[in-house]
Amino acid sequence: MRSSRIVSVFLFMAMSLPSGFAAEAPRFVQKDGRWALLVDGQPFLMLGGQVHNSSAWPSEFPAIWKAFAALHANTIEAPVYWEQIEPQPGRFDWSNVDLFVKGAREHNLHVVLLWFGTWKNGNMHYVPEWVKTDTKRFPRVVRADGELTDVLSANSRANLEADKAAFVALMRHLKELDGTDHTILLVQVENESGNIGSVRDFSSEANTKFAGQVPPDMLAAAQRQRGTWSDVFRGDADELFQLYYQARYINEIAAAGKAEFNIPVYINVWLSSLTAELPQRQVYLPGIQYPSGGAVQQWVGLWRALAPALDAFAPDIYNGDPEFVRSVLRAYHRPDNPLFVPEIAKTDGFAKYLFAALGEGALGFAPFGVDPHGWNILGGSPPTAHARNFALLGPMSKEIARLNFEGKLKTAVEETGQPQQELDFGTWQVTIAYGYPQRDGRRAPGTSDAHGAALIAQLGPDEFLVTGVDASVNFHLPDRLPAMRMQILAAQEGAFENGAWKAVRLWNGDETDRGLQFHEDDPTVVRVRLGKF
Repeated sequence: MRSSRIVSVFLFMAMSLPSGFAAEAPRFVQKDGRWALLVDGQPFLMLGGQVHNSSAWPSEFPAIWKAFAALHANTIEAPVYWEQIEPQPGRFDWSNVDLFVKGAREHNLHVVLLWFGTWKNGNMHYVPEWVKTDTKRFPRVVRADGELTDVLSANSRANLEADKAAFVALMRHLKELDGTDHTILLVQVENESGNIGSVRDFSSEANTKFAGQVPPDMLAAAQRQRGTWSDVFRGDADELFQLYYQARYINEIAAAGKAEFNIPVYINVWLSSLTAELPQRQVYLPGIQYPSGGAVQQWVGLWRALAPALDAFAPDIYNGDPEFVRSVLRAYHRPDNPLFVPEIAKTDGFAKYLFAALGEGALGFAPFGVDPHGWNILGGSPPTAHARNFALLGPMSKEIARLNFEGKLKTAVEETGQPQQELDFGTWQVTIAYGYPQRDGRRAPGTSDAHGAALIAQLGPDEFLVTGVDASVNFHLPDRLPAMRMQILAAQEGAFENGAWKAVRLWNGDETDRGLQFHEDDPTVVRVRLGKF
């Protein structure tokens, strides 16, 4: 009797726990301006990659799994095509989605699914044929000269309802497929949404709305007084008209999908890529330089206010100018927005920006076009440097995610002409110098293409986790040189295994006397304990 009562009490307690307590669904959390993606209740760092646009088909899967093993990724991003899942209205085919998620599980990969619905890169190329061929029911964006474009209008209720119905069906199916396993981390709603070819819809219906008063919620979001679109927003009126209806459109789709399967959803952004040179002579050209209406750098705050159902706004980075990349990371690292980079060029010159993103608190990073089949925006070579970085950081990705969320992680990234940098941990300062070899008494040479990087996380008052790429790391006290009134008590090379640090050897002598040195051909991690005297 007593044992049966104990069992009954245990079952009652288990049933009384909050839903999902034992296996919590993925979600974003914020603390003191820092963000984490929690997976099964623990911070998770997405070291991912995105497949080419036309690679989410079973014929491509063998090449995909091989490419992602070589990348050392823990997450894969892949499209779900509206034209494939709903070839006829209301009739759904989940075969590709099911096979893809099954294969990802077999290869120990988490999944981010990308909804290619109304928009893909500012166009409507992935909508079903029954939508493409019925321009009366599913109206297109009309240019100012009256010409139709291959973009569905965000001002159309019929377009929104068709996309929403398909997305709701997808999210309902994903819950059945993955409601407890948590293979799927996030779902992207649309892809680089907005208009290419016209700044807004100039149809008669849209023109009537444009000539009227700006809606109250847009005025509140923009902190403006009432008036017509042209009166209130002047030169930005056309773009912000598109933005308003586009944000409402996507927000309604996202909210309906999350009502079926409540995991984080986000949008990715084709950026406005003006450089810092001669800014007074440059003009933003929405609809030409980038899809009009998107959540580009200058409009993230408006999108945040107008589309609360979206959990994040994430930049796609293909401009490798260092100052541009830093400005983008700062623009999307906001108290109201978790930062991650769902697309970045896979060429080696962009690999160091993983460290830059982590320094801004990023939750994930993914080069585009990892698999071998398909056109790539910056060439077709394998993502070698990204793979090196993932192999280096992957074994401690959970620790990195946790330490970053706790505000204990800093990074440094080499810049051309700056072979040395400083990081400040308060009691301890850190000098990072780039390039090999670094000879006694000589200035650090830097690397030929400025690819050096370093990552340092504070484990305790005098204890740090250190790694890097073609960099040497010297700890020192404020206003003192390295080795003055301080010393390395222990420097352990090792790795984390199931959350526990496992040392494999001690560094000393040549490995520590000139700083902790990390070469790109010999990726290592060192746990160092410091002392003062």
